[in-house]
Amino acid sequence: MDKISRREIMGSFVKGGTALALVTLPDNMSIAQPAEIGFWQSASAPPAFRGQHKIKPLPFDPTKLKGLSEKLITSHHENNYGGAVKALNIIEQRLAELPKDAPPYIYGDLKREEMLRTNSMVLHELYFANLGGDGKASGKIVDLLKQWFGSYERWEEEFKKTAAALGGGSGWVMLNYNLHNGEVHNYWSWDHTNNLAFGYPLLVIDMYEHSYHMDYGARAQAYIDAFMQNINWDEVNRRSEAAAKR
Repeated sequence: MDKISRREIMGSFVKGGTALALVTLPDNMSIAQPAEIGFWQSASAPPAFRGQHKIKPLPFDPTKLKGLSEKLITSHHENNYGGAVKALNIIEQRLAELPKDAPPYIYGDLKREEMLRTNSMVLHELYFANLGGDGKASGKIVDLLKQWFGSYERWEEEFKKTAAALGGGSGWVMLNYNLHNGEVHNYWSWDHTNNLAFGYPLLVIDMYEHSYHMDYGARAQAYIDAFMQNINWDEVNRRSEAAAKR
């Protein structure tokens, strides 16, 4: 390959007359579809490169949440979660289209984006799935929280403090079951790549500003309080039972 700058390569790849934009974008920004349909869009492509992830619908009525508006939830689901799914599909497909002599750093940039978009997709799906409830903890999860935190109240206090620590920034907070040693902790995650190895998320709160700014501006704590009122503890119980079986 002739010597070419990183800027030139990241600007576009042109293969078979198809321009493929390779840019780093936030979840809520779209990535333009290529002008032509290539091999990577074929169902015959290897599964890792097909890019056929589907956007899952909201599992609850967004008009029924307490303290979280329909406008906020719908925008979050369509633009941020939906944007991550669409971006992941494009990235997977473009990995298959890279020329064999593409510089390693170009491949590395796409692989980093693949990780970011995958985790964004998964965490958003977990986030929406653990909303839509009445916020009243019950079932075996309460016993699990008492076992590891001394009381439900002590767990809730730490979970909310950890979330507040990310206010005005970006990231996630997860109540995680550690499949490696069986421990249960609240974990702070700065972005989509900082996750616990062998962690099984039981409860997830999105602390990126897009998850609350439309309703609460910079008042992250008010959003956290609203989130707690809408937790679907049946879903959290289901996850905790699945984690224990593993």
